[in-house]
Amino acid sequence: MLPEDPVILLSFVNTKLRDSYPSLQALCDDLDVDEQTLVEKLALLNRRYDAEQNRFV
Repeated sequence: MLPEDPVILLSFVNTKLRDSYPSLQALCDDLDVDEQTLVEKLALLNRRYDAEQNRFV
């Protein structure tokens, strides 16, 4: 289960991407999370996924 708080979610996702997953798609597939929903939640913090850096910036 992912954190509900957007700031904690950002930290959680970026840590997972850095330590365990080669891409956002791999993270979402493994955690059974809808990628678009996750992207939209983090967009509320004005963050977008950067595939080159494999993190939300």
